[in-house]
Amino acid sequence: MLVKTFPRGGGHIPHRKDATQNKPVMVMPAPKQAIIPLSQHAGAPCQPIVKVGDQVKLGQKIGEAEKYISAPVHASVSGQVVEIGERTLLDGTKAMCVIIENDGLDEAEAAVQQDYTRLSSSQIAQLIKEAGIVGLGGAGFPTHVKVEPPKPIDTVLINGAECEPYLTCDHRLMIEQPHKLIEGLKILMQAVGASQGIIGVEVNKPDAIRVLEQACAEQSYIRVVGLKVKYPQGAEKQLIKAALGREVPSGGLPAEVGCIVQNVQTAIAVADAVVRGIGLYQRVITVAGAAVYDPRNVLVRIGTPIQEVIDFCGGMGNPAAIVAGGPMTGKLVQDLTAPVTKPLSGILVLAKDEISYELNHPCIRCARCIDHCPMGLQPNYLADWSNKGLYDQAQRNYIMDCIECGLCSFVCPAQRGLCRSIQAGKQAVRAGKTAI
Repeated sequence: MLVKTFPRGGGHIPHRKDATQNKPVMVMPAPKQAIIPLSQHAGAPCQPIVKVGDQVKLGQKIGEAEKYISAPVHASVSGQVVEIGERTLLDGTKAMCVIIENDGLDEAEAAVQQDYTRLSSSQIAQLIKEAGIVGLGGAGFPTHVKVEPPKPIDTVLINGAECEPYLTCDHRLMIEQPHKLIEGLKILMQAVGASQGIIGVEVNKPDAIRVLEQACAEQSYIRVVGLKVKYPQGAEKQLIKAALGREVPSGGLPAEVGCIVQNVQTAIAVADAVVRGIGLYQRVITVAGAAVYDPRNVLVRIGTPIQEVIDFCGGMGNPAAIVAGGPMTGKLVQDLTAPVTKPLSGILVLAKDEISYELNHPCIRCARCIDHCPMGLQPNYLADWSNKGLYDQAQRNYIMDCIECGLCSFVCPAQRGLCRSIQAGKQAVRAGKTAI
């Protein structure tokens, strides 16, 4: 297999996937009480369409998306709505949530099965929206918006790189559910009128590549592309460049170069929604790190408290940090009573020797951050301009093109929190702030 990659920047980081990459997905029991946030996606939050005292069924829609860039939410258990109010999320922010007391029956909404080959593009998009599907790789962008692109699309690209350390949930799903993944890819291709589908997989997952090649052997319009093991190979623009040789312009979207990108688990969720009528009320996450006793890949209901997920994996010792998502782009967990949400790909329970601290020593002008930046930016200057409030200067030097992969901070010998400063600068630019 010809191995492809993006040509500019990137780097090699420890994988630390050994603890879970060979462990099949385990099904976690449903929580006794599910905490379902009404905002689990990019865009506007949902509005509750149930009230306290209502009985709900598994998979029933309980939050309605009133804006285009939004996604409905569904009950992950059957039972009674006992509260609608603010609860703390993983990152410490608060959101309105529907709290459901589980009756243990898992009485489900009647599912309507469909022959997707008979559906129009708009019908597929509507089914995806009604199922509440968002990007399950971490971004949480509503999927129905992606399948109604403003420009013609010839390629649907499935992101099977999973380049973040520790995370193996997509790896396991590619091995365990390859036919459902390909089914979801075909549905996405039909929705956007694409003529080809590509599944990009880093070559450190040879078992996944082998299984997927066998599963799509009869379909000439679908192929698997082997990707070099290099971070951030799974970033959208880098994946497009590697697999297709196309470069998304500054400030542009993948649709401008004729493609859309979807996560492995998102494609599987699309197949479940369109073919089987199942809404998105559960997902697979990786629970790993040296401070958790039994690392696993777990199928967990949305709304399950983080502490319960860790307990299901044997509990934990004395962690130095708990991270939601991957170590490069994830966020520190602020509250263990917070619930699992749709974009959550992993829970990392890290020991002291697995983390490093931002010390923010003075820059030594080594240019490592520039050499490794996959977007060809100057992270040292962008961080300085952001810290000094020189947002106009940062914007003129393409701060908004930063993909926040964290590689600049990782390679910095002065242990400067470059990515964190750039993130703050981007937020200031979005807020319309100017130089102080």
